[in-house]
Amino acid sequence: MIFDVLTLFPGMFLGPFDESIINRAKDKRLIDISLHNIRDWAADRHQTADDAPYGGGAGMVMKAEPLAACICAVKAMRPNSTVILTSPQGRRLTHRVASELSEKEGLIIVCGRYEGIDERIRTLYGEDDISLGDFVLSGGEIAAMAIVDAVTRLIPGVLGSSESAETDSFCDGLLEYPHYTRPPEFGGLAVPETLLSGNHELIRKWRRKESLRKTRAVRPDLLNGIELTREDRRMLAEIELEDASAD
Repeated sequence: MIFDVLTLFPGMFLGPFDESIINRAKDKRLIDISLHNIRDWAADRHQTADDAPYGGGAGMVMKAEPLAACICAVKAMRPNSTVILTSPQGRRLTHRVASELSEKEGLIIVCGRYEGIDERIRTLYGEDDISLGDFVLSGGEIAAMAIVDAVTRLIPGVLGSSESAETDSFCDGLLEYPHYTRPPEFGGLAVPETLLSGNHELIRKWRRKESLRKTRAVRPDLLNGIELTREDRRMLAEIELEDASAD
C-alpha cells in the first residue's frame, strides 16, 4: 500500500510515522509513505497557499492552484491511487471504511487547513471525503494519521498475529472484551477465573459475553447493526437479568 500525504505541515508526521506499527510496516516494505509539502507547488516566491474567501468572512481558504498542481504531480506518479480529502463533511472513518480503503492500491490524502479548501478542488479531484467525527480539528493532519494507522493495521503481514486485527473492537460490530495480563491480582482485583482455566471454549464464551456486555452498556446502538446469533441473544438476556439483580 502506498500512502501519499499532501500537507502544509509535513513536520507533524515525523514522529507518528517513525514509530511503532507504522514504522515496522515501512521496514517490512508492506507500506510506503511519502509526504508532499503543498507550498512547494506555489507559484510565488512567498509560497502562498491560502487566500481570503470570496464573499467575505473570517479565516482563509486553501488556494486551488498549488493544491491542484500538487495533486496532479502525485497522481501522475500514482495513477491508480485514490484521492481522499480530509473534511468534516466526509463520511465517518469506521472499521468498515478502513477495510474498504485497505483494498486500494494507494491513497493520496489531502490535509485541509484553515476554513477549508477551494471547493473546485473537491469537484475536480476529490474521489472520497473522510471525517473522524463531529468535531473540529486545526487541520486534516491528525485525520490523515488516523487513516494511515487504521488502514495499515488491516494490511496482511503488518500485525504479528492475524487474530489481533480480527478481534479488535468494531471488527465484528461489537466493542472488544476486557483484557488482563500478569500479575493475577492487582489493586485487590483478581483476573477472572475463567481466563485462568485453560478451557478454550469457556474462555471464548466469556469473551463473547463480556463483549456483548460492554457494547450494551457503552454503545447499545451497535447492537442494531449486527446479526445476533442465538447464543448472543441468550447471553444478552443473561446480562439483562444480571444487571437487574445488581440494581
